[in-house]
Amino acid sequence: MKEYFHEILILWNNHMLTMRTIEHLKMFSIALIISVIIGVGVGVLIYSQPKMASPVLNFLNILETIPDLALLVILLPLLRLGTGPTIAASVIYSILPIARNTYTGLKGVDGKYIYVAEAIGLSPRDILLNVRIPMSLPLIAGGIRIALVFTMGVVTLGGLVAAGGLGTVLQNGIQLYEKDAILLAGLWTGILAVILDLGAGWIEKELYKRYDTWHPQR
Repeated sequence: MKEYFHEILILWNNHMLTMRTIEHLKMFSIALIISVIIGVGVGVLIYSQPKMASPVLNFLNILETIPDLALLVILLPLLRLGTGPTIAASVIYSILPIARNTYTGLKGVDGKYIYVAEAIGLSPRDILLNVRIPMSLPLIAGGIRIALVFTMGVVTLGGLVAAGGLGTVLQNGIQLYEKDAILLAGLWTGILAVILDLGAGWIEKELYKRYDTWHPQR
């Protein structure tokens, strides 16, 4: 067992997995933050302008059907090799679940809470900021959790376009047929994804506990 862990440590150091993990998480964080800002913004926009909801969501659905590798290739002439196309592709894939859940959450807040808010004189803007958005947080968190998985997957593919991160280790392992490197990097990427998903799941669960009065309008 001791020799086994020693071999893993050597392999880890040879492929600079600590540095690659930092690169990976940096790209992941930037992409996810941008996705949340845009996704929530789009969700609020299409809630405020209902006629835009169907066209916008359909357009985002179409973007979602583009294979991730194809999207990276399409973005290469615009953003060149490196982190640019990787982050952009991650954002494009991650906007839909966040925007859709935000829109569904805002639209589905129980009418009795809106009635009370109107009765005490809150403006539509105040109702949106102080009632609808807070009560939509569990669904928004669920959308972010889905986006998290998409982002992790696309960032891993960034190794194909010289973006760095754990994808670089996987790509080098495939090219050089280093099975141990592929296995270690693949397992470590999977473990990171599970840890992040568990963290997001815990946050989502806590939000549901706090805002357990959310019910779709019928």
